[in-house]
Amino acid sequence: MQTTTDTEILLRRVAEAAVPALDDLVSLLSVTDPAASEKIYDCGDRVRQQYMGEGILLRGIVEFSNHCENTCRYCGLNKNNKKLQRYALSREEVIEGVGRIVAHKIKTVVLQSGETAGLDPGWFAQTIRDIKKRFDISVTLSVGEKNRDAYKLWKEAGADRYLLKIETTDDKLYERMHPGMSFENRVRCLGDLRELGYQTGSGNIIGLPGQTLESIARDILFFKEHDFDMIGIGPFIPHPGTELGEKHKGTVDLALKTVALTRIVTKNAHLPATTALGSLGKDHRVDGLKAGANVLMPNFTPAPYRKLYEIYPDKRCLDEPVGACAFCVEGMARSIGRCVDYGKGNSIKRRAS
Repeated sequence: MQTTTDTEILLRRVAEAAVPALDDLVSLLSVTDPAASEKIYDCGDRVRQQYMGEGILLRGIVEFSNHCENTCRYCGLNKNNKKLQRYALSREEVIEGVGRIVAHKIKTVVLQSGETAGLDPGWFAQTIRDIKKRFDISVTLSVGEKNRDAYKLWKEAGADRYLLKIETTDDKLYERMHPGMSFENRVRCLGDLRELGYQTGSGNIIGLPGQTLESIARDILFFKEHDFDMIGIGPFIPHPGTELGEKHKGTVDLALKTVALTRIVTKNAHLPATTALGSLGKDHRVDGLKAGANVLMPNFTPAPYRKLYEIYPDKRCLDEPVGACAFCVEGMARSIGRCVDYGKGNSIKRRAS
């Protein structure tokens, strides 16, 4: 068993390396001793403090449609889930949701949906323009793989950021998890987004069936190589309406170690304590914040629809009033000696205002 001293030596080596060794990351991910795991979390937290400060940024989410044409094997929105009632918000409903976010002093909205050709690029561009005209707010998009022209149109309409998780950098595992999709196209989309000037986010799922520790270590090196502005990391939670519904959940410890090591390696990317971390019985978002995360993402999807955006089951805060999470984050921040930062939270890498 690896000792805490061994762990400290590895952490120092990883933190000081321009590009850490794959084997060092795998060794740290393989730690099973709770005291050694705590060393990893603590190191992630120290690096977060050094590069990001004490503020916890807020991003308000509006899940405006659960229509999806993909068949991702882990996702409850996949088109083969015939039990799911589908919905799509009108432009007015989307803008009302953004208004509620602004009323809670939050200055970033994440517009999220399933991936479908039914999302009209022109309609979405006008929605973005209307939001930017009415509100002083940053707009993050998370609507999947699109062509470069659509990304360009939305950037010109005023979108600031785009979140497109790689999910896994193991190309064979990626294609097993995403039938009919290609790893190369995913990487192409991320390249287009960066070239078009989006603050670009990616991320992965921890605990996918068939995933190895080496695969997760390669994910972290991928995040480093591409210098992403945002990185979302969450545990795999099986959905009963998918092919993987009977598989085991990802473990909290491995997800937290991945958050911490991603912080140590990438230094100044924005890392959320994801909703998935808060949906494993206990709310582990606080643990994520203590392992290197600096972002929380309260949900502002209208109550009638929130339960229908079921990527995974038992999602946190489904029954609370819209915006209730925005109140609880203040207490969450105080409980760990941190504060809520109500700024726009632009990428530190770009020093944007």
